Amino acid sequence: MKRKIIFLIVIIVIFLPIYAFQIEPRLVKVNSVELGTGTQELKVVQLSDIQLSESYKENRLDKVIKKVNQENPDLIVFTGDLFDNYSEYANEDAIISKLSELNATIGKYAVWGNHDYGGGAARVYEEVMTASGFQVLRNNGETILLANKQLFIGGLDDSLLGNPSVSETLAARQQYDYSIILTHEPDVADGFIGTDTQLVLAGHSHGGQVWVPFYQVTNVLAEKYVRGLYELEKGMHLYVNTGIGTTVIHARFGVVPEVTAFTIHI
Repeated sequence: MKRKIIFLIVIIVIFLPIYAFQIEPRLVKVNSVELGTGTQELKVVQLSDIQLSESYKENRLDKVIKKVNQENPDLIVFTGDLFDNYSEYANEDAIISKLSELNATIGKYAVWGNHDYGGGAARVYEEVMTASGFQVLRNNGETILLANKQLFIGGLDDSLLGNPSVSETLAARQQYDYSIILTHEPDVADGFIGTDTQLVLAGHSHGGQVWVPFYQVTNVLAEKYVRGLYELEKGMHLYVNTGIGTTVIHARFGVVPEVTAFTIHI
């Protein structure tokens, strides 16, 4: 019996690093979320924290792109951190080619993450995203006319290295039936409480990236809200996407890379 236990421990010790570094980071799951009670249906797909690097090159996005396009989204939104460290990995042309394969019937929108400012990325991030068909929002937004409803989509600048302004972001919001706000860091979503905002989408946390029993790994401005769906007040939700890539330690355990597909009834 003792030998069997020792053998099992050895197998676990060997297998866990292989799974965490080589298997789970290559997986992609689609989480489906349904919100609202209206008659106008809108499909929104969220991506976050791709963190392109030597450990996660753009060719790894093929599986992600396939899953996103299979959802036939009206909108695709990206909540920041395209690069992990731009000064170490910056294959812009190939990245643009891949992101351009993402298809949405209405449009694609993005906001800045803290890694999109660091390592020199600030010089190219907006250019790369624009060339990929995304509209980059920074403390602004626009109203989209649907069949019989009006949707406002706004984007907050990064809250760690940018200059975020809730008031500027909402300044362009006038007549609307539903409001979606994009932000990289989730904890700043509290700033939209009481503003008649229906949905805030965020990333940044990686969901902790590595699951530790009885302990939630957190990140600055992602300590209160870490992963999944939260109701901040009646009629207002926050969703924290756990991201696609990795940072610092290029491993995931118990936090599979995520694409989130929202069906919103406006």
